[in-house]
Amino acid sequence: MKVKDFDFELPKEKIAQHPSEKRDHSKLLVVNRESKTLDDRHFYDIVDLLDSNSVLVINDTKVIPARLMGIKEETNAVIEVLLLKETLTNQWEAITKPAKRVKLGTKIHFGDLLVAECIEIKDEGLRVFTLHYEGILIEKLEKLGTMPLPPYITEQLTDQDRYQTVYAKDPGSAAAPTAGLHFTKPLIEKIKQKGIEIIPVTLSVGLGTFRPVSVDLVEEHLMHEETYTLSEESATRLNQAILTGKKIVCVGTTSLRTIESNYDDGFHSGTYQTGIFIYPGYAFKAVDQLITNFHLPKSTLIMLVSALAGTEMIQKAYQYAITHDYRFFSFGDAMLIK
Repeated sequence: MKVKDFDFELPKEKIAQHPSEKRDHSKLLVVNRESKTLDDRHFYDIVDLLDSNSVLVINDTKVIPARLMGIKEETNAVIEVLLLKETLTNQWEAITKPAKRVKLGTKIHFGDLLVAECIEIKDEGLRVFTLHYEGILIEKLEKLGTMPLPPYITEQLTDQDRYQTVYAKDPGSAAAPTAGLHFTKPLIEKIKQKGIEIIPVTLSVGLGTFRPVSVDLVEEHLMHEETYTLSEESATRLNQAILTGKKIVCVGTTSLRTIESNYDDGFHSGTYQTGIFIYPGYAFKAVDQLITNFHLPKSTLIMLVSALAGTEMIQKAYQYAITHDYRFFSFGDAMLIK
């Protein structure tokens, strides 16, 4: 399967540079797999569009201010470090720029609050650092770091909380699960009032989610592993949903990847690593529907939605979105695949 089959031309003006003023007023394209139809709605219509005999799975991860600008010891060179994943206590995998300046043993100072010491060199600009500091790391990051907005967003974000979901709870992600950015607390309450259970999972979004595909054949792409946690309560509620025949609707590709990674004759609580790569031909085990944003061309995410809805249907939906003024990517509009 060729990566170029998931490519498309997108005018720059379609890339949303800032979020909508009202979260739930984004446009929503409903993709009906059975009837092969598309329907224009608004995100606040999601309450009516969801079947009452379903559960809604959300990723309650919280984005940390993971982008840091530091000074290399001895040379005073400016180094950018984007923290991706804590591999061991106080050891973090990170993207560095310029990576060639960061060797084994390199120390990068972030004011007087934090020092990152390189202990391992990986491919593609990846490094592993030991972080030296006193106190609580998240407090240091809140003073030193900035939100790691995607590179295609060039405008400044005045409200940092706008890159968090309203249900964000568990700090640890280098990017937001952006499908969840459309939800408001009142909208969530309306969903609950309809009798739909909302079940949280936690996947710390890292390189596996947003790393670009640089190979020609889809099957040759290697996913980086990300950490996810399924609580005992969430596993029990998901198993009950399966037993009672309820539809599992995932908010975002990270929630979907968590569900599909964990399900094996039932759901199992615990903390795990997943490098699951979903593309056309994949047989879904538990997920029925997906709420998602419009993704980058040739990305693993557009391959995932193509696996769920069918490549032809997704191509049709994306072309429709382009010609009907939908906004794309992290701060863009949404799509319901049902």
